[in-house]
Amino acid sequence: MHYKGFILHHSHCSSINGKGFDFWVDPEGQAHAAPLLTDPDYIHICLEGNFNDRHPAATESGRKKQLFAAGKLILELAARYQISPLIIEPHGISCPGTFFPWNELVIYPSDGYH
Repeated sequence: MHYKGFILHHSHCSSINGKGFDFWVDPEGQAHAAPLLTDPDYIHICLEGNFNDRHPAATESGRKKQLFAAGKLILELAARYQISPLIIEPHGISCPGTFFPWNELVIYPSDGYH
């Protein structure tokens, strides 16, 4: 399959309800895969947590682990499916959340460093 990029969700998105994502990244940085990729155009990654909350329940170190794992997952999937890891879109206006730390999701595809 030829994917266009990635869609990011957070677990408080009303359309998730245990489905609608291909990979789930928990606050400890563990990635969990769904049995099948379901969208022919995008790979959907859900980060556990409510990023509409100014002060999320996850600890600072937990959030860093989670974002590091999400970035690493994006780089691995981009290499596997030959897509740009830089095409990352939000699921919607309120998902992955008003306070999602986009600037902390750091991806360096040129040298592989993250």
